[in-house]
Amino acid sequence: MKARTRTHAAAGVLLTPFFVLFTLVMVVPIGYAVWLSLFTEKQSGLGFGGTETVFSGLDNYTAALGDPAFREGFAVLLGYCVFYIPLMIGGALALALLIDSTLARARRFFQLALFLPHAVPGIIAALIWVYLYTPQLSPVVDAMEAGGIGFDFFAPEGALPSVINIALWEWLGYNMVIFYAALQAVDRSVLEAATVDGAGAWRTALSIKVPLIRASVVMVALFTVIGSLQLFTEPLIINKGTGSSVTSTWTPNMYAYTAAFDRNDYGLAAAASVLLALTAALLSFAVTRFTGRKGRKA
Repeated sequence: MKARTRTHAAAGVLLTPFFVLFTLVMVVPIGYAVWLSLFTEKQSGLGFGGTETVFSGLDNYTAALGDPAFREGFAVLLGYCVFYIPLMIGGALALALLIDSTLARARRFFQLALFLPHAVPGIIAALIWVYLYTPQLSPVVDAMEAGGIGFDFFAPEGALPSVINIALWEWLGYNMVIFYAALQAVDRSVLEAATVDGAGAWRTALSIKVPLIRASVVMVALFTVIGSLQLFTEPLIINKGTGSSVTSTWTPNMYAYTAAFDRNDYGLAAAASVLLALTAALLSFAVTRFTGRKGRKA
């Protein structure tokens, strides 16, 4: 009994720093955002006096949901997720399988080369790509035009692919490393048995390797979904640096940023942030339930 008590006490001591930090950096900010979303600032008198903070209940949530710009931001996110998530997971998995195969040479070189873009800060990466997208400055655009390929990366039809390309360039190598590490933990005797049974490289990869690293695939899918909903840096740089079709409310995160720092409407910004967080939580729950159900069936 004393041993169990000492074990519980030791566990409590070791876990206390985590719970303290979790409360300070997660629970308190989320609680403050929820509290802030229930208030709004109004001018007193006939508009000549100062402002006062008044309780508005769910008015900020109603205003955000009723704003076409906020709803269109979610439509942009939907299109982004439809293309970005399959390309990210499929591309990272394909690269990891290729490097893990016996056909690959210079594995360390390719791992480093593919991971290096992730080491570049997001703002710097976005600035680099804005330069590469800009006509009369970019050698890429000049080469495309010389080959008879005309494409405006800042036009309404080109903005979304441009942002997806930047995000893929930044995160593909990072997720590839996660998949490759999982593949290295696969029991090689299983792979050797598959080879003895006559399974080819493709069959081994799709029928043995991928199912055995399913947990890593689910984790990457979950983090990719959450990261997709937080889309902000890349479109913000494109919006600030060019006259592109990317507006200041192009995504829900940009909508909240504009509401807070351009319009000084912190209640509306907090409400938009809470709605986005709820969307991320619901999608995360759906991904885990869907993948968990498929795992039990398997």
